[in-house]
This record gives sequence, C-alpha cells and structure tokens, in this order.
Amino acid sequence: MKAVAAELVSAELDALIPPHGGVLRELYLPAAEASALKRDSASLPQWTLNQRQLCDLELLLNGGFSPLQGFLGRADYDRVVKDMRLADGTLWPMPITLDVDEAFAAGLPDGAQISLNDVQGTPLAVLTVQDVYFPDRIAEARAVFGTTDRTHPGVAELLDRTGPVYLGGRVQGIQPPAHYDFSALRHSPRQLRQWFIQHGWERIVAFQTRNPMHRAHRELTLRAAEQVGAKLLIQPSVGRTKPGDVDHYTRVRCYRALLEHYPRDRATLSLLPLAMRMGGPREALWHAIIRKNYGASHFIVGRDHAGPGTGADGKPFYEPYAAQHLLAAHEEELGIRIVPFHAMVYAANRDAYLPQTEVTGQDDIRDISGTELRRRLHSGETIPEWFTFPEVADILRERHPANAQQGYTLFFTGLSGSGKSTLAQAVLSRLLETGSRPVTVLDGDEVRRHLSKGLGFSREDRDANITRIGYVASEVVRHGGIAICAPIAPYANARAQARQLVQAHGRFVEIHVSTPLQVCEARDRKGLYAAARAGKIKGFTGIDDPYEVPAAPELRLDTSELSVAQAAELVVEWLRGQALA
Repeated sequence: MKAVAAELVSAELDALIPPHGGVLRELYLPAAEASALKRDSASLPQWTLNQRQLCDLELLLNGGFSPLQGFLGRADYDRVVKDMRLADGTLWPMPITLDVDEAFAAGLPDGAQISLNDVQGTPLAVLTVQDVYFPDRIAEARAVFGTTDRTHPGVAELLDRTGPVYLGGRVQGIQPPAHYDFSALRHSPRQLRQWFIQHGWERIVAFQTRNPMHRAHRELTLRAAEQVGAKLLIQPSVGRTKPGDVDHYTRVRCYRALLEHYPRDRATLSLLPLAMRMGGPREALWHAIIRKNYGASHFIVGRDHAGPGTGADGKPFYEPYAAQHLLAAHEEELGIRIVPFHAMVYAANRDAYLPQTEVTGQDDIRDISGTELRRRLHSGETIPEWFTFPEVADILRERHPANAQQGYTLFFTGLSGSGKSTLAQAVLSRLLETGSRPVTVLDGDEVRRHLSKGLGFSREDRDANITRIGYVASEVVRHGGIAICAPIAPYANARAQARQLVQAHGRFVEIHVSTPLQVCEARDRKGLYAAARAGKIKGFTGIDDPYEVPAAPELRLDTSELSVAQAAELVVEWLRGQALA
C-alpha cells in the first residue's frame, strides 16, 4: 500500500495561497486500502497516542502540517531544532515527533509497522518506522523554547513527560480521530479551502487564540481585516493549550456568541485541533504555516504571541514583539503575509478601543486582567459591557458561577519519614475547621492497601501507583472538591503526569516536604531505613533508589526547621493568597 498525498486541483491553487511546500499532503488511504490496513493493524505492535500525539497525528493526516508526511526522522529533527528547517531546507520551526518508552522501542524490528491508536484502542493510522533515535531533550528545550526552566509548560512537557526515544517515519491514515463536539465547526484544510472558494473569499486573515475573546479582540481583528482588505478567519486552538486555560467547550460557545457582533459575511469560525507548545516566536511561525495550509493569505501576530508568561526568575520568557520580528524576517519565504498588531486598550474618555501606540497622556485607560475577570466571576461582581459583550459574560458566568470554588489537589511529596502524612492531616484539620468543602485524603499507605493493592515497588509499579492517585484526585477536583495526596512519589515524570491529569480540571499544588535524609532516618520508628542500609530491603527511596527532588514546587517545607503547626499554617496562608481557601 502507498499513502495518498493528494494535491489540490489547479483552480483552487490559483484562487488561494498554495500550501506550504506547494502540495497539500493528505495522508489518508483510499477507503478500500484503509479498510484492509485496519484489519492488518490488529497484528501490529500497538501504540496508544497521548493528547499531544493525537493532535499531531490529526494535523499530519489532514494536511495541516504540510509538507510533512509523518513524524520526523533524525536528519529532519536535527535540522529543525538547529535551523528551523527540514533536511531539504524547507522552513519548519517545530519538531513533530513520536516519543515512546525504551521498552516499546527495544521490541521493534527494523522497518517495523506500528498501529497508532486512540485511548479506546481504535486504529487511526499505521507508522512505518524508518528511524529510531535518542534525542538530547535538554538541547531541544534550549533551541526550541530558549530555556530549560520547567515553569515553561512546553519545557516541562518535553523534559518530564516525553518519552526518551523518538520514532520517525511515514504514516498511512486509516480514519480521523473521533470528535463528537462542534462537528460543524471542524474542517480539514481541504474543506476550509473549498468553503472559501464557494463563498468567494480570496484574501483571508487568520486569528489564533486559546482564550475567550472580548471586545478588545473584536476591535483588533476587525481593524486587521480592514487594514489588508480581507475577510476574517477566527481559528482557535482546541487541542491541548496551557494548563489552567478555560476549557474549549466554554470558549467555543463564547466565540459563537461573539461572531454575531461582526459584520455579516465578513468573519467565520473554524476549530483547529492543535496541541500548543507555548513556544513564543517559533510557535508563531509554526501557526502561520498551518494557517497558510488552511488557505489564509494573512495572519495576525499580536503581542507575546504563544507566550507562556514569566519564568521562575519572574521575567517573561520572550520579548513582547519577538514573534513579530521573527515572522517579518521570514515573510517572503513564508508567502503568507503578517499583520502585526499592538494590544488594544479601552479609553474611557473616548468610549473606544485603540492600539496602545495611539494612547495619549489625556486618555483614561481601563483594563480587566484575566485574574481580575476570574475574581469578578467568582464574587458575582459586574463585568462592564465595555470589556465584553453580555452574551459572552453570561456564558462565562454559567461556567464559573458566583461563589463557586475551584477544585484543587494538594500533592505532598517527600522521603519516608519527612512528615508529609502528618502535615497533610494537619492541613486537612485546618481546612475543615474553617470551611465545609468536601475533602478526600489519598495517603500513600492507604492507597497502597486499597487503590494500588497488588502493585510492587519497581519503577513501573511506582509510576502506576502515582498515576492512579492522580486520576482519582482529578475526579475529585473535577467535581469541585479538594484532594489531599501524600505519597513519596520519588520520580519527576510520575509527578508531572499526576499534575497533568489534575490540571485538566483544576489546580495542582505540589508541596515538597524537604526534610533531610538524616532527619528522616532518625525519625524511623519501623526500622525501614536501617533494614535498607543492611541490604534487607531493596529499592528503598533515598538509600538505593533515587528521590528526584521537585524542581519548581508551589511550596517547599522542611519539617526539621518548622513545627507541623507552622508548616500547616504556611500551606493555608498560601491557599488564601491564591483564593483557594
């Protein structure tokens, strides 16, 4: 069988901007071949795609990642990381890789084929492995994100949750991933291009967003479209975005409400199943290429495009207009035209929005930050109409009703004997003393006796134990409750997985109980450390098995320097400062 790389008909190519590389690479097989491959895939090694991999596969298969025809092999990967180009010189800024664990990779013969499945086990595509390699993920983080600071979500994903082995090769599509929400708004590049042609749209300016849109966004996008004489494509990312973002169901409802406030036949909405990396300038360049593949002739780039905010040092990861500068440097090669825009602000004295560059000393500038908006939603305070349309405010209030509190997880981690379980119980008592919210305690020993009964203490079993804790905690948080977890959780990857599970629904608060090893040993009433020192217990954390110290926990507390009461008070004070208690 051979994969189909379908080309757009010449009339479409003449009417709209050509795809990146000149050909729209659609990798789905014809129906009969896809059906046969689906049958054959049952006998192949099976790989279950995570959320990022699933989004990447969908955009590979439908042509959104043209000219790619699969996951990057070593030569392409190395040049993308170093030079933002594929091995053949084509501009491409973001590594599109399939990461797996060493055990899976070790079992693959040369030229193996792999069935790529969703979480239900449905085969979506087959990968013919042409390259198996071990990337330098630290070097990748520095080159792609410009930092190794794990407070950057893309860096944390890469260093803590990405498998150590990459598989490169071409993919053959069997069927698209299933989406049961907003199906009328989900278009492939070919479908969207055909829609543009049917409606006579030739100049299209695309707008990328991962947040709800308000009046400032409407003014910005309208001005941008008018500036270049184009129609507007609002194309939000609805794959994985930044942890803590408003869920895409709520956002899409807001976009549909906002669309009614644009001039008729001047704007349309289409959803992009993109897993964002929050990679700043490189990501902006990548976004532009994707929109070019979808048929947009112009792309809006605003302030701090795809930026994740500030790092551990309190400084922004990227300069405010670095993305605009990078895209301007490659605009001719890209083909798609860049529409740079400064942030729009509301001048109360003019009752109008205007770019920051047009503000004068006489202007009375008003603004509501994301934090302030969340506070007003929580308290039930008025959200002024100059900030957002009433229909949008109503949708946000439905999702975040007044006086409702967000669920969260307190994840205590530390060596055996560090005091984490005692501290967790003290915090529990303080929370119940002052409130009535439901709290679920997932103590390490109790979990081992019930939820994780039967698991041993190999690295795989320990990771499975923490994943189970993370899953249960995420369900508690999803329903607005508080989960208090107190496992040892020695490995960074497993803690990161638990964080990812919880952050899909609420806040994850990692508390490293950093009591030194010698203090933990001195407190050991069960004699476990002594037995481990004597070789009677193997794989004991802190003795002959490592404890990977959290790099950037929300709190770090040493119970050799603080009493339990003092440490519990610090936790409660932090929660109050975050409006969580």
